[in-house]
Amino acid sequence: MKYNRILLKLSGEALMGNRQYGIDPERLSEYAQEIKKAIEKGIEVAIVIGGGNIFRGVAGASAGMDRVQGDHMGMLATVINGLALQSALEDAGVPTRLQSAIKINEVAEPFIRRKAMRHLEKGRVVIFGGGTGNPYFTTDSAAVLRAIEIEADVILKGTRVDGIYTADPEKDTNATKFDFISFDDVLRKGLKVMDTTAFTLSQENELPIIVFDMNKKGNLMKVLSGENIGTRVQL
Repeated sequence: MKYNRILLKLSGEALMGNRQYGIDPERLSEYAQEIKKAIEKGIEVAIVIGGGNIFRGVAGASAGMDRVQGDHMGMLATVINGLALQSALEDAGVPTRLQSAIKINEVAEPFIRRKAMRHLEKGRVVIFGGGTGNPYFTTDSAAVLRAIEIEADVILKGTRVDGIYTADPEKDTNATKFDFISFDDVLRKGLKVMDTTAFTLSQENELPIIVFDMNKKGNLMKVLSGENIGTRVQL
């Protein structure tokens, strides 16, 4: 395996499967099985998951809601998704810990860096919920921040698209895919990989990002074994 410790970023929308909202148990089970294979290979896996399948703070703010209130609701949505993913992983026989950036002691441990790293060393999957714990920051920012804190080798951004393209491949049939691209080129071309805060933080800390299709069975293990799957963003 090419990596020892990874941070897997999943969007909340990915958990919807073919539904319009909420959580698809089949999709959860598929993800759990993929992650289990990585654990069985001795890879340490941490996960940050979004909450867009339940609530988006930005969407609430655009409808007139207070942005801070909306973002706190979004943070709680990520904890709900984290609990669902934890349940699916444990059903698959994978020991899992959920840590939250906001205190919900009855359902999740508080985020403590050393404790998270110890869980990883013991072969447990660690799910980070609650975003960064602060409004105005996305779960992309939370993913990069946690990856840096736990000294992950790479951020794997699992999406429904198989990499980064020159344009939206779902709208432009002439869009071409990048196998490798530099941080500077992403910024210069105005490509959307992560929000600017998260992307810049990753660049400053020389933390590579791989964008790949998480919904295709076996892709996660292909990425972990070093195959040229998706798009790698590096210096």
